[in-house]
Amino acid sequence: MKKVFACIIIVLSCMDIAAQNVGIGTTTPAPSALLDISSTTKGFLPPRMTIAQRDGITSPVAGLQIWCIDCNALQVYDGTFWQNIYSSKVVLPNIPICSQVWMNKNLNVSRYRNGDVIPQVTDNAQWVFLTTGAWCWYNNDSATYAATYGKLYNWYAVNDSRGLAPTGWHIPSDFEWTTLENCLGGVGVAGGKMKETGTLHWLTPNTGATNSSGFTGLPGGCRKPDGQFDFITNFGYLWSSTAGSNTDAWARSLVYSNASINRNYLSMNYGISIRCIKD
Repeated sequence: MKKVFACIIIVLSCMDIAAQNVGIGTTTPAPSALLDISSTTKGFLPPRMTIAQRDGITSPVAGLQIWCIDCNALQVYDGTFWQNIYSSKVVLPNIPICSQVWMNKNLNVSRYRNGDVIPQVTDNAQWVFLTTGAWCWYNNDSATYAATYGKLYNWYAVNDSRGLAPTGWHIPSDFEWTTLENCLGGVGVAGGKMKETGTLHWLTPNTGATNSSGFTGLPGGCRKPDGQFDFITNFGYLWSSTAGSNTDAWARSLVYSNASINRNYLSMNYGISIRCIKD
């Protein structure tokens, strides 16, 4: 009997929807909206799916929207292609440290500042020969690593004239990294003041980690020039915008086993994390 009543309710609800606009969380839906959802404590959640799941949708209609897990973006089908619903304004948490203002999250954008797409490269053989900007998730696994560590970028993305950092921000130079190190007491102790505390993400013992600066450095590992991934939980690598040669650039690294911050000279084909500094 309960199932019969439920079916009747569903049928009546469908009749009401066909006849008038519908409100969820409101008894007075806007006259121009077929569906008006009102809330001050909850959001609207579209279907979440991988690229493979999205591409498995049969005959998508123009205007169909989903959240693409692999792309980390809200997408809409334009009748031919899936397009990111993109805004050039990126708001990320930030923290003042001495005379500088830093983002306290790793960069996680998939477009240059002008809106052009940065290619995601998963294939090792392709990664090896890149001379243009690209990004990837650690181990090509967005479900495990994306939310915590952000994306890994090669240095060609850092140096692209279209701008990798959001408006109002830039990739720190080697000199700006040195300024931060000196402000935090020198290379021997600055890393500890920048590392996230505890061992939720860092490998034990996470020596000297206090995060007194608020930088909240994470051990996002790297993608090596041969395309292989390594050092997750052990090291957090971060690019500078300063080249050292035609093939190498300066970076910094934090490590689980001591409180130092290390200055590294890496091939531009490494894929590592990025923190931005305010203009």
